[in-house]
Amino acid sequence: MQPAPPGQERAQGRRGARADALPARLGVVVPPVASFRPLLRQLWLHLQRGFALEVERRRPFLWLPIAMGVGILLYFAADREPALWAPLLGLGLSSAAAFILRLRPLASMACLAAAAAFAGFAAGVWRTADIAAPMLERSRIGKLSGFVESVEARDNGARIVLLVTDLANVPADIRPKRVRVSMRSGAVAPGDHIVATARLLPPPGPARAGGYDFGRDAFFRGIGAVGSISGKIALAPAPYPMPTRLAIDVMIDRARNALTKRIADVGGGQGGAVAAALVTGKRGLITEATNNDLRAAGIYHIVSISGLHMVLAAGTIFWLVRALLALSQTAALHWPVKKIAAVAAMVGATGYCIFSGSDVATERSLIMTLVMLGAILVDRAALSMRNLALAAIIVLLREPEALLGPSFQMSFGAVAALIAFAERWERRDRSEPPSTLPWPLGPIWTASLGIVVTTMLATAATAPFGAYHFQTFNPFGLLGNAMALPFVSLFVMPAAVFGVLAYPFGLDWPAWALMGLASDAVLKVAHWVATIDHSTVTVAAFGPAVLGCFSLTLLWLTLWTTAWRWLAVLPLIGGVAIAGKPERPEILIERDGSGLAVRGPDGRLAIAGKPSRFVLQQWLAADGDSRSPDDPSLRAGIACDRLACVAQTADKRTISYTRKRLAIIEDCLRADLVVAAIPWTGACKAKLVERMALSRDGATSLYRTASGWSSHVSEPNAADRPWTRRRERRAAEPTTRPANQPAIAQPAPTVDTEAEADTERLQ
Repeated sequence: MQPAPPGQERAQGRRGARADALPARLGVVVPPVASFRPLLRQLWLHLQRGFALEVERRRPFLWLPIAMGVGILLYFAADREPALWAPLLGLGLSSAAAFILRLRPLASMACLAAAAAFAGFAAGVWRTADIAAPMLERSRIGKLSGFVESVEARDNGARIVLLVTDLANVPADIRPKRVRVSMRSGAVAPGDHIVATARLLPPPGPARAGGYDFGRDAFFRGIGAVGSISGKIALAPAPYPMPTRLAIDVMIDRARNALTKRIADVGGGQGGAVAAALVTGKRGLITEATNNDLRAAGIYHIVSISGLHMVLAAGTIFWLVRALLALSQTAALHWPVKKIAAVAAMVGATGYCIFSGSDVATERSLIMTLVMLGAILVDRAALSMRNLALAAIIVLLREPEALLGPSFQMSFGAVAALIAFAERWERRDRSEPPSTLPWPLGPIWTASLGIVVTTMLATAATAPFGAYHFQTFNPFGLLGNAMALPFVSLFVMPAAVFGVLAYPFGLDWPAWALMGLASDAVLKVAHWVATIDHSTVTVAAFGPAVLGCFSLTLLWLTLWTTAWRWLAVLPLIGGVAIAGKPERPEILIERDGSGLAVRGPDGRLAIAGKPSRFVLQQWLAADGDSRSPDDPSLRAGIACDRLACVAQTADKRTISYTRKRLAIIEDCLRADLVVAAIPWTGACKAKLVERMALSRDGATSLYRTASGWSSHVSEPNAADRPWTRRRERRAAEPTTRPANQPAIAQPAPTVDTEAEADTERLQ
């Protein structure tokens, strides 16, 4: 190495002297950069040793479902339907590379992660192709006929799912395979073939740009239209025999309805309705007031048959069979009692899943439970992170779309947090003996502490997902769960198991009566917690980037066991920083132009027009606004006459909303933004959002910029997926009307759309 010239050395010396003198004059002691190098090197060596220990414990395997989830997210991010051969080719090449590089651990792990991502992508393509069915493209009113697949009684009628056999004026190749409709009057039974006049709508897209896509959810549930039945329902001969699969489903649904009625009648009131929902999965008898109390108390999860119910039911069967076999000396000494009990619990859990309707959340819980019980059969720990990872892989391969829903995210997040805590608890320092308390204080203290700790962990793990999907947080959920879960665990679920076993003998009424009493106690707890101030806190919606940071924090903290886990603080800080400054739109426009919301000078939304109640609830929740859709203050700051409504934003921009052509001409000259609920092709000096654009782009959100407005739409023009509306037909539809005839606005979503959201919320 050549020495530096003398002039350069002097220059460097002077610069270094000045740099060293400046902190000294300021009174700040700055260590030389070289002093950090040993510290950084020690930190790096510590991380290397930690990673080697993680590999020795086979923890990198736990990241395979995470890589698979990344592939699924990439699939849903595509703007058109991908080809299947591409991810399969990537899967094959990545797997081959992992085998070739098996002697180089890091390279092999990277190839396996890529293979898992390609597998998730391919699973998404396969699932979509397998379940694809036509979806209604526009609203229709006409004769509908079909087989009744299921019936769910509700306070104001019933909701039924029909396997469509005919729909007036809709060719068979574009006719929905299955529709869900609500009915106000009449009585039908599963298996009936009915004919009625129905008002059907396409499954709605997101209520706001970036919101939950109900159309995609309906597509993966096999539902091609939603709506309501008007008029008389008539039984009619079926055009073909009932399919075998449908006949089995009908038989199960009839049994579910009969048992639901039996439990609700014996249990009585809302306690009986909740008890029936816990056993059969039929939640229609639960009133909205009860649902609101359960949400506010943070115990809404108990009315959805998912992980909690599956574990309690399987655990009760497991304990009961094992206890009965232990009474026999021969069985206890010579038979594998524990494994027999595990098999019985697996059979019981499977039957419970089938009988309760095999909802998406229930099926995921069943898979997790079967994996846990299967570990007992091979003499492994039933509750381990590896079993959770296997369950996640099975669920994602079978139902890739589940990754986008709150059910999957919240259930797996909560279980991961509980298992991680259990693993650390097992490795705790046991040098000091635990304090002992006299009976019964000792068991009561242990049980109470267990409920509090597990509830805190589950609440912390699921809070980001609940805030992202529902924009709510229940700060008293710990109190509600701590008070309600003992009733569910000790009385409700054991009584449910004994009631189901006694039901064929007609000796089941004591079990349902006990369930009703215990459920009433749970509802009283929920109502008491709901009356506490701020029991439900509404938070502003945050974007997928924030959710990704929080998810990575949870995964990093739970999947690693060494000092590597403390790196989870980095995504946590990033998520909190981004969530602390949410970007809220200035204008929200409904997808059919029936109404809009404007952010006024006070920073709150004001409503013009008549947006549907469901959409308005979505807007307010996403804005972190706890007002009811009926709050009169929502109309404050909006001036309306018979032609239009006018509002002003905080920066004095004028917003006009109109349904009349004369008002459009006038407001285009003086307003900064004109929203028209009718088509308009004329010139407009202001920015114009009219009916044809909304029909094309769906719900629209406008953000204020220095040069004007930036728009985000719920259905981008580039997106062409099986669950989106077809662009070419939507674009062609307005041209079929005379130029001087206004467009007919698409009907607002009916009650069934709200039920769609409630269904997802229940899971």
